[in-house]
Amino acid sequence: MSGALLSVEDAVVDLPTPRGNLRAVDHVDLAVGAGKTLGIVGESGCGKTMLSRAVLQLLPKKAKLSGRVMFNGQDLTTLSAEKLRKLRGRSLAVVFQDPMTSLNPVLTIGTQLIETIQEHLELDLAQARQRSIELLAAVGIPAPEQRLAQYPHQLSGGMRQRVAIAIALSCEPQLLIADEPTTALDVTIQAQILDLLAREQQRRHMAMIIITHDLGVVAGRTDEVAVMYAGRVVERAPTPALFKQMRMPYTEALLAALPKLDVAPHTPLPAISGRPPDPTRPLKGCSFSPRCRYSAGRCTTEKPRLSPAETQEHLYACFHPIAAGVGA
Repeated sequence: MSGALLSVEDAVVDLPTPRGNLRAVDHVDLAVGAGKTLGIVGESGCGKTMLSRAVLQLLPKKAKLSGRVMFNGQDLTTLSAEKLRKLRGRSLAVVFQDPMTSLNPVLTIGTQLIETIQEHLELDLAQARQRSIELLAAVGIPAPEQRLAQYPHQLSGGMRQRVAIAIALSCEPQLLIADEPTTALDVTIQAQILDLLAREQQRRHMAMIIITHDLGVVAGRTDEVAVMYAGRVVERAPTPALFKQMRMPYTEALLAALPKLDVAPHTPLPAISGRPPDPTRPLKGCSFSPRCRYSAGRCTTEKPRLSPAETQEHLYACFHPIAAGVGA
């Protein structure tokens, strides 16, 4: 992880609940280099969003975080609230999945953009307003000057998400976290938003983390993919290597669940049987073993560690990996 812009080292997030301790993130290690894009993939509840909140230091008050979150040489877990406030928005930015809840409904688009710019950049009102117009135009919003006076409810879902992206990009962050940015949008708008993020990432040479449940989203837009299940990273690899030869059965099952154009109409999609384990009742063995068709022997009694496959960059946590040569 040396030289990485962001490195998450042995991160653990525990949440107290009436049913006992809930481990949302379980000893996760990740790294993102400057100008690179990391995709984090997994089902709902696997710990993707909680991991991103750990990076941003926006965990619930009662959550306990251990491990290190190194960003640009600083350990974010040791910074004061004031230093974190200056860092967020300026160097670290985030786009959430629902723009209607991330934008303030009683403030105009212009007010929200200008406030962010003036908070972090030394610009007067006229300069901040001009930059807001340029940002809205850059993210593909027509008539940007008119949009400044409008409220979030006056825009479509796709337009609201573009505004959220404009706010996130307003201070030229070094790292952008996009937490399921297209979940609430229709398929056509999804593609436009993902293309916009990729274009801005390349143009600004910023690092980006895309969090999604869809392997198809990360296939052509990321440099590396980390697959999460039950709070752990169960497979991590450069994107081409992962799709050429995935080794973790859970990754294979996620890919199989995607709709495909070459199958007959009305063909049922393969579903992953069962349900994710209860995070307050962790299993002794592999968390995926009750749903895995390859499960046998020590899968139910011992947790597999991340091990290298053909290269040191491709890691997987499985006692019975998919055999080499079996294409996904």
